[in-house]
Parts: sequence; C-alpha cells; structure tokens
Amino acid sequence: ESHTRNTAHTDITTVYLTESESREKQNKTMASALLRTATRTSFTPLGRVATASSSFSRVSFFSSGSHDDFAPKRKSIENDDEALKMIQEHIDSNKIMLYMKGNPSQPMCGFSARVVQILQNEGIDFSSVNVLDYPQIREGVKKFSEWPTIPQLYINGEFIGGCDIVTSMHESGELAEILAEEKKE
Repeated sequence: ESHTRNTAHTDITTVYLTESESREKQNKTMASALLRTATRTSFTPLGRVATASSSFSRVSFFSSGSHDDFAPKRKSIENDDEALKMIQEHIDSNKIMLYMKGNPSQPMCGFSARVVQILQNEGIDFSSVNVLDYPQIREGVKKFSEWPTIPQLYINGEFIGGCDIVTSMHESGELAEILAEEKKE
C-alpha cells in the first residue's frame, strides 16, 4: 500500500490518501462525492497503483434526480485567464505533470495510454489532469505550451512534448536521464 501524498493543493489536483484514510474521509463527509479529475499515480515495488481523490472549493452539480450529497462535483473554470493560471499552478506544484485524455488507470486515447505506459515503465510518480473533464483546460494547455495536441508532459516546469517526442526520448534513453535526475531530488 502506497503512502504517497501530493503536497500541492490546487483546485483540480488530488490529495493522495492511503486506502483506509480515503474510506475514513468518505465516511466523515457524505457531501464529498467526488469526480476524479487530476490524479497522482504512485507505483509500489509490486507494481500496484495507488490513487485517491479530493473535493473542490467551488463546485457545480451535474445530477438530475439524486440528492445533492451524491452528485459529482467539479471545479468550474470561468475563463481562459483562469484556466492558464490553473495550468501554471499545476506545473509549478507538480514536478511531473501530464495533461491527458482520461486518467492513468483508464486512458481515453492511445496516445495518452502510450505516455502513461512510458512513465510507468520508468517507475516514476506523476500527476495528471483529464482534459476531457475540463474543456477550458484542454484548450488552455494548448495555448500555454503553443503545442496543438494532447497529451502534454511537463517535467520541473518545462514542457517536454507530446506522445511522439516522449516516445522518442524514451527509446533514446534521454527521458530516463531526465527522470533519474528527478528521482534524486
């Protein structure tokens, strides 16, 4: 069981709890029915994945007919400036940040799945945002990086690239070198 915690507390990144802590938190507050948006993935020595979710400060309900306590909650992003500010906070707060379609345990496109697989093969912890849940983040990250496609990988605040570049760097060993430096820190 992984005991990794993310110290970043931005609106759509996730606080990571152990499984028992997560259950305890859910039992304490029924109002925190969550929609998984940003995920930090930790790989244990046995290859198990540990993830969890957190609640957001401003929420919108997307339910019709269920009690509000059980409705999914999402951070509402009002405009492009707010999206760009949030992206900068994600990148500043997370050493390895992946903007992808889906989440690491269930990628929603082959390119995102490939980048997740590469990061898993490298054995590195990373944070991610499912851009399918946030259209303004999806468009904002393209403007932020001046790169037209998703997924996008950032390491130590620096835009690395999309699937093709990450794959090429992985095959050449360059990605392993960058990530080895990251593991030392």
